[in-house]
Formats: sequence, C-alpha cells, structure tokens
Amino acid sequence: MPTLARPRRATAERLLATAERLFFAHGYDGTSSRMITAAARVNLAAINYHFRGKRGLFQAMLARRFDALHEARLALLDTDERVAGGEALSCERILAALFVPALRLAREPKRGGTDFLRLLGRAYVDPSPELRAFLSERYAPSIARFKEAFARALPEIAPRELSWRLHFMMGALAYTLAGTDAWKLIAALSPTEAASDQRLLRRLAPFLIAGLQAPLPDLSADDPIVSLADSRVARGALTPGLAPAAVPARGARRAA
Repeated sequence: MPTLARPRRATAERLLATAERLFFAHGYDGTSSRMITAAARVNLAAINYHFRGKRGLFQAMLARRFDALHEARLALLDTDERVAGGEALSCERILAALFVPALRLAREPKRGGTDFLRLLGRAYVDPSPELRAFLSERYAPSIARFKEAFARALPEIAPRELSWRLHFMMGALAYTLAGTDAWKLIAALSPTEAASDQRLLRRLAPFLIAGLQAPLPDLSADDPIVSLADSRVARGALTPGLAPAAVPARGARRAA
C-alpha cells in the first residue's frame, strides 16, 4: 500500500535523524527512547514498531552511515594490494585506504555531509559496551583486513604491541576526522590547502607512522615519566585525574 508505506518510511527516517542528532550531544547511554520520540514528535511505540527498540534504532543509524565507509575502505585496500602484486603495502598506502574514503563520504550531503565525520569520531569514543560490541562485530572483517595489512607492513612488531599501536592510531585518526579544532587549525595555517585530502594525509601520516614504527618499549624497566608522576602523587602535588589546585597569593583574603 504505497499511501501507507510512505508515511512509515518518513517516520523511520525522522527517528534515525533524531537519534543521530541526540547521539552527538549525549552519547548512547545518555539518550533515552523517550527523548528521541519527544524530539521526533512521534508516538513512544514508534521505535519498537520500526526498529524493535532503542538498540535496533542505533544500530540502524550507525549502519546506514558506516556500511558504505567500510565497503569503500576495503575496495581501496583490495585495489592497492592487487597493484602491489603480493608485496606488503607501505603504511602510507594503508592509512590512505582508511582516511580518504571517510573524507569523500563527508563531502556527500546525502550521506550526512560533515556530520558524518562527527558521527565517526563520536562512535569511536562512546563508552557504551552495547555500541562498541555492535561496531566490533559488524565490522570485524574490515578490522581484521586492515590489521593484517599493517602486520605485513610491520613484521617486526609483535601482534599484541601492534594492537595497542593501532588502537592509539585510530584514536588520533578519529579526532582528526571529527574534531572541529583540528580542521580550524588547518584552515588557519593553510587556507588554500584545507580541502585537499592528500595534503592533509601528508601532514598526518608521518605522525601516525612514527608511532607505529617506534622502538619497542622495555616494559621491565622503570619509566621515568611514570615514576615522576607517581612521586608527585605521593607527595600530594598532583591528584590523579585532576589539575593541581591553584595556590592563593600570600596575604589573599579567604572567601567567606
């Protein structure tokens, strides 16, 4: 029944768009079904009807954005590996396969435009176990392919150490893609180059690759940075997780 299907699709799209907007602001756990339906101006039962609950709604919201990203990344990685003819790809080429598709999709308004990058960064750092489990499971083949490519490029790095380094690398990459401060800095320093994928990648790649290729740490030895921080905490000069309290000037009056 076309006349009924159209309003149903419109309601589902409104729920998806609203969930995405609220996810930006509050994260997964901070966004309730009632908040979504109130903002979308639909019945509370609409989420269950269209998506079988909040979990299904968020999974559909993320999948409609990220499925195309992972497909584009894998296609670019496959092409590069065919051209390499069995040789290991350079870290630069692997990073390009991760980086460039995200920027291309962000320039397509129908795929979310610049909000796509914000969503990518928000999803990466969101602490919800449900959300992280969904992303890990759905995109496990893509994650495994890229990890394998980096392992071939960096055979001297042990698998466990490589997993840590890739985790840190993805955090920096997600911030660069999603952080408005980074884009403002790039635009301010090089206004004519801000829109160039390749130029931005050239600036980011050396930083990320240096971390991936850094000498292996000696975990059996004392780390001077950690030791210094521990000693300051022990002396009460620094509270873990907090900035040092400001010391009032001599003679300053105490607040009542």
